[in-house]
Amino acid sequence: MELDSAVAAGLVLFVGCFLVSVAAPPHPPTDSSFYLGFDRNDYPGDASLKALRQTFSYGGFWLNNPPGTKTNTWAGKRAVVESAGFGFLVLFNGRLYAELKTVATASKLGQSDAQAAATSAKREGFPAATVIFLDQEQGGRMLPEQKAYIYGWVDGVIATGFRAGIYCSGIAAQESPAVSIVTADDIHQNAGGRKIAYWVTNDACPPSPGCAFPKRPPAPAESGVLFADVWQFAQSPKRQDVAARCGGYNSDGSCYPPGFDLRRRVYLDVDVATSADPSQGRNR
Repeated sequence: MELDSAVAAGLVLFVGCFLVSVAAPPHPPTDSSFYLGFDRNDYPGDASLKALRQTFSYGGFWLNNPPGTKTNTWAGKRAVVESAGFGFLVLFNGRLYAELKTVATASKLGQSDAQAAATSAKREGFPAATVIFLDQEQGGRMLPEQKAYIYGWVDGVIATGFRAGIYCSGIAAQESPAVSIVTADDIHQNAGGRKIAYWVTNDACPPSPGCAFPKRPPAPAESGVLFADVWQFAQSPKRQDVAARCGGYNSDGSCYPPGFDLRRRVYLDVDVATSADPSQGRNR
């Protein structure tokens, strides 16, 4: 997914049959306890999975249409992705502020979207207790309607037997000359004790290493959000507002995985997590 930087509604808008031998290792070798993964709105194609597994332990998997799309090309691909040896970051595209209208409406939408997420996850074959991440594309301090939607969704997902996570900004948004807000902190501080997994995005350099695939991946906490379970540190295309100084990107502004012919256009976002299967979505 890509977050953009337009300002709207008083918010900062930031803008995831076996193909390999069953003897394949559970994750690519690294020199640390953290694991690289990727996410992208479009399914990369069956033929790309083997090459992607040389670098990545897990991939994003959309349960509904990703932002800015009319179809979900990940639908029906869960089994082939798992057979290729990947863990999962399971994603559900949430609502924008303009769709929420009132706190009551937002809460109901959160509950109905939670049911839709659970239904899709079951249809795809994800086991109970899989972590489903809500894609929260708007950042800064969450307004009451947004909080009602997010926590309604979290409660609804948990009630179905799955676990809830959220993808959100880990970059400080300037609310006033004296006050800045990190979306992940705002959601965490107002969660009322709810158990939520956090996947944060911060592609500014530093702390991001840019479009890079280190053998010793950084810890998610190095994003600046100490409780982060997953950190998205590179996006395609590179965002000029925060990532202009970041290296490793192609001249077209995108981040490409190692060993790929650029003409295949398999650009992606890069993540690091504390687990080789952050959503715990593999059938074991």
